[in-house]
Amino acid sequence: MAEFFDVVYQTFCEDFVDDKPLFRGQRLGLKRYPEYDGKSATFWHMISDGKVEEDREPNIRRCERIGWPRPSIENESDVEIKVWSEKKGGDRRILLWNEAASYLVILNKRKEYILPWTAYTVEYNNQKRKLNKRWERNKDNDI
Repeated sequence: MAEFFDVVYQTFCEDFVDDKPLFRGQRLGLKRYPEYDGKSATFWHMISDGKVEEDREPNIRRCERIGWPRPSIENESDVEIKVWSEKKGGDRRILLWNEAASYLVILNKRKEYILPWTAYTVEYNNQKRKLNKRWERNKDNDI
C-alpha cells in the first residue's frame, strides 16, 4: 500500500509542486500546515475524508482521482464545468463542479493567490442536486 501512496503523492507533486497551475491567471499556492507524514495539508485534504482534521482517513476513490484536480482547474471554462464562488466564514470559496464526472474541486481565494482546498467525487444524488442549486444561486457572484 505504501507504493500506491507514493505514486499518488508523486502525481500530486507533479501537478501542484513541481509545476504550479494557474486559475484565471492567478497562481495557486498550497496549504502546507498541518503536515501529515511530511506532506502538505492540501495533499491530505485531496486524498482523505472526515469531519475532524486529525482523524481524516485516506479514501481510495480520492487517491485514484488525484490527477483530476489540475485539469479541472486549468479547463474551468469548459462547458461541462460549473464555476461559482461563495462565502464560507471569512473565506471566499471557488467551486468547480463537473456534474458529468460527479467531481468537485474547491479552491480558497486569498488576496494574492488561490489555495487548492480539496477535491472529491460526489456520490449521492441529493448532494448533486444541492450543488446544482448552489450553482444556480451563486453563478453570478464575482470570483
